Amino acid sequence: MPTIDVNGTTLYYEDEGPRDAPALLMSASMFFDARMFQAQADRFSDRYRVVRYDHRGQGRSARAPREQLDYDTHTADVVALIEALDLEPVVFVGNSMGGFIGLRLAARHGDLVRSVVVMGTSADVEEQADQMDALIEVLAAHGMEPVLEGVLQFMMGTTTLTDPSRAEVLKGVRELLLSRGPEYADAAWNIAHRPGVLDELGKIRVPLVVVAGTEDATYPPEKSEQIVAGVPHAELVVMENTGHVHALENPEAVNDVLERHLAEVAPV
Repeated sequence: MPTIDVNGTTLYYEDEGPRDAPALLMSASMFFDARMFQAQADRFSDRYRVVRYDHRGQGRSARAPREQLDYDTHTADVVALIEALDLEPVVFVGNSMGGFIGLRLAARHGDLVRSVVVMGTSADVEEQADQMDALIEVLAAHGMEPVLEGVLQFMMGTTTLTDPSRAEVLKGVRELLLSRGPEYADAAWNIAHRPGVLDELGKIRVPLVVVAGTEDATYPPEKSEQIVAGVPHAELVVMENTGHVHALENPEAVNDVLERHLAEVAPV
């Protein structure tokens, strides 16, 4: 199992593709892990170096206490990972939680990135913190099963929840979520109580693509529009029939967005 010690923790990661090619670094949503971006690795690792990792405290990376799962620390983990694997300048791709990290990385460490693509994310404080706190309390005490349906409503769009053609995606997400234990409550708490970075968006100088899902109940398109309003050169992409977990719900559309973007910033 490939792991690396960076920033006082041990991160699981997968590193595919030519080592001398432009690098893509992919950062998953809360509860998910590197497997979330399998379709993207399959599409791009023949031409690009594709690195996927599990966040500290989640997946196959080392566990950490609640106070070490904040977004300054997650961003510092990514900086250390980029430097340790010699990925700069990297194209950073983040979905939801990964997007929180991507915006901070772009604003604070633009020298390390070629560009940033964020999907289903927000630069604001958490507006649903009270709802999340109630869910987190149950998760911490009883695990995922009692809150599974609520988490699925946060994560999945209406199409994914109801369309038979996406039944296997929904089944896989259910199974993954049910594998997550009470310790995930600490990571979820840091989402609910994270500081916003709206005041940092003006520092972003690298190319930025912001992808919104029309069925995203957690961070609807207005949250993506808010980011673009703070970064005038950013590109907004609105993805139909997509909820909060773009890379799984609509992988081919995500691949198409990345294909167009990479042709501009890192053609090979």
